[in-house]
Amino acid sequence: MNKFVVLATLFAAAIAAELPAYSKPSYPAPAYPAEAYSTPAPAAYTTKAAYPAPAPAYSKASSEQPAYGKPAEEDHPPMPFSFAYEVKDDPTYQDFSHNENSDGKVISGSYRVSLPDGRIQIVSYKADENGYVADVKYEGEAKYDEYKPAAAPAYPKPAYQTEDAYSKPVYTTEKAYSKPTTTEKPAYSKPAYPAEPAYPKPAYPVEPAYPKPAYPAEPAYPKPAYPAEPAYPKPAYPAEPAYPKPAYPVEPAYPKPAYPAEPAYPKPTTTEKPAYPAEPAYPRPSYPKPAY
Repeated sequence: MNKFVVLATLFAAAIAAELPAYSKPSYPAPAYPAEAYSTPAPAAYTTKAAYPAPAPAYSKASSEQPAYGKPAEEDHPPMPFSFAYEVKDDPTYQDFSHNENSDGKVISGSYRVSLPDGRIQIVSYKADENGYVADVKYEGEAKYDEYKPAAAPAYPKPAYQTEDAYSKPVYTTEKAYSKPTTTEKPAYSKPAYPAEPAYPKPAYPVEPAYPKPAYPAEPAYPKPAYPAEPAYPKPAYPAEPAYPKPAYPVEPAYPKPAYPAEPAYPKPTTTEKPAYPAEPAYPRPSYPKPAY
């Protein structure tokens, strides 16, 4: 592929070298004669009258549905009715009933509901043109039972093995390795640096001594004389009366209760720790020193 690209490049360069080089032709710019055109005078326009645009008349599509009027609602007179039902399911605690009667003018009925506190609520009602009137009654007494959690089951205590029943591991002593012999550090000579040259200090001109200005002395003003403050007599207050201290009854001395002496428990006898065999001394391996 690379050879083909190189051959195509050489072939294109050879063809370009054989083609003659032509100069780009130059065309003169066209010269138009200057003519004087007269500007026509604007014509006098008259304002057009504002006519109202006629509203377009669209024909109704044939697919449109006709507008139908709502049917008039029929006025049915009230009819007499009567119904009753009862539900009692002990597993789900459902216990209620309802019955209702009507003669077309007056509606009367009652319903019964079992409350969570154990009572039964009975509601008797009546509805007519004057309104709704209900009579509520309760049967039974409310009972609130305290919640008592069930006692925890008694599980048997697990039996643990004593410490002496386990086999203790046997440890070996640490290997004794010989300490490496280190050579002393080589003594290096400190480099000697040339002493720093002493430069002469520059001499600055001495600052001239200016004379201090003499200010006039401050005048002495006489102190004003204020009138002496009058001496007011101190008020005499009556002495505070001495009240006798109340005598409280002495607290009786109660005998201290005698508690039984604490029993003396025998101290536990512990066995000595077993003597483990000493760890054997292993020879330290010798490694060759690296050559730097």
